[in-house]
Amino acid sequence: MTSYGSAMESRATELRQRYHRKLDEINEKMVQLFALVGEGIAAATDALLSGDRDAARLVVERDSLIDSLYRDVEHLVNQELALQNPVATDLRFLLSVLRIVPELERSHDLVEHIARRALPGLADDLTPRTRGLIAQMGTVGVEMWRTASDAWFERDPLCHRRLDVRDEEMDDLHANLTAELASGKTRVPVAMDMALVARFYERLGDHAVNVANRIRYLAGEDG
Repeated sequence: MTSYGSAMESRATELRQRYHRKLDEINEKMVQLFALVGEGIAAATDALLSGDRDAARLVVERDSLIDSLYRDVEHLVNQELALQNPVATDLRFLLSVLRIVPELERSHDLVEHIARRALPGLADDLTPRTRGLIAQMGTVGVEMWRTASDAWFERDPLCHRRLDVRDEEMDDLHANLTAELASGKTRVPVAMDMALVARFYERLGDHAVNVANRIRYLAGEDG
């Protein structure tokens, strides 16, 4: 092989290695985003129920990190689509990232909204039933996002079935909390805030289901 041919082969190998490093970097950032959403739900729920304003502020401040990761991932994906013209599995991966990363960013926005409701220190104004329902919604939300995170890591096309069941549970909790707040046992301003919180948890469940359906495409299912 001529020196020119060797140089071209070496250059091609270097470009392939760079390309796969970029794909790994994108995947690592996605894993980090999944983890931050799940951790955020747990932290925001704890802050809301305990009245811990400092913990709530940390969750709110973390949203800037989410936004930064979101922008980084979109930039990296668009860059690789433009430079590499990927096909087959790599194209599915990059397109899936573009579809899923907005769900992650919006989900942490909801987490931030929950944490902000902890800042006024409303924990003492909640009825025991309201507290219990919020705790249950937080637990289901964390478990749904842990399932979604595992599905991303494992490329599991069937996780949407499990998440559909948990989403129905979240919807029931949302309905029960709404009924409790409408019973008149909670001061109107607090009830209004908690009604929004209930909606935020319900939307977090919906986003987890959306992500699971995107993972089906990533795993090779188009349904």
